[in-house]
Amino acid sequence: MLVGSCDDGRDGTRSWLPGGMPGRLGRILLATCMLASWGVTATCVVPSVAIAQDEEALVDDGAAGVEEGTSYLTFLFQALGIKYVIVFLLLSFALVALLVMCFMQFRTSVLMPPGLSEQFEQHLENKEFQQAYELAKNDDSYLGRVLAAGMSKLQSGYPAAVEAMQGAENEQAMALEHKISFVSLIGALAPMFGLLGTVDGMVAAFMKIAQSTTTPKPNELAQGISQALVTTLIGLWLAIPAIACYALFKNWLQRFNMDVDDESMRLMSRFQSMGKK
Repeated sequence: MLVGSCDDGRDGTRSWLPGGMPGRLGRILLATCMLASWGVTATCVVPSVAIAQDEEALVDDGAAGVEEGTSYLTFLFQALGIKYVIVFLLLSFALVALLVMCFMQFRTSVLMPPGLSEQFEQHLENKEFQQAYELAKNDDSYLGRVLAAGMSKLQSGYPAAVEAMQGAENEQAMALEHKISFVSLIGALAPMFGLLGTVDGMVAAFMKIAQSTTTPKPNELAQGISQALVTTLIGLWLAIPAIACYALFKNWLQRFNMDVDDESMRLMSRFQSMGKK
């Protein structure tokens, strides 16, 4: 389990990661992200001498090829082609937006506000049940909706309130699962578009061979082959972090479901003696 207990913040120091994840594990994740960023940077920043040598091998007798001095990013853009550039840009923008949204929402302070539990419990101790219901009803958090569903069915007895809370938990869990499922969708689509570009590029290279009466020059085949390889590369760049983040969000969601269930049952346990009216 990647997510630590939410009780880790009792000493006043709460981790920035959901569920009060221990600082040591948070540092490990941060270091992993930094290493991944360095890897991408190292891949993109290729020595200009090596690029020039590759370009000299492609350019023959003034034939069209990669111009000398072209940066690696420009080479990627030319190899992808405008249609695959648009596709991967849309996927990358969508992935970044989804990750930011999920990281902002999958936090204890958002799904289980500590002030809500304290105020709700205070109202119950003072026998202010209507105020407790209004407090939970006006709170848009995961815990607030669960408590509001239980309080609304309390007149029918404690078992009915528990059933209502379980229904609200399932509804909220499905809504959050629906959001993170788009991250998984991008993780599945990105390598598929990469594979499509691979097949498209290889077909273009073999068509060049089939249509040529003589042996094609290397630079004539380079465009199709480079498209075949670069689309796969970009697809993997998008798919790997998407799949990793989806697994992380899935883990966090399971932990939040358990924490919300435990907290809501704790707050409503004082009504266990209530029978059905």
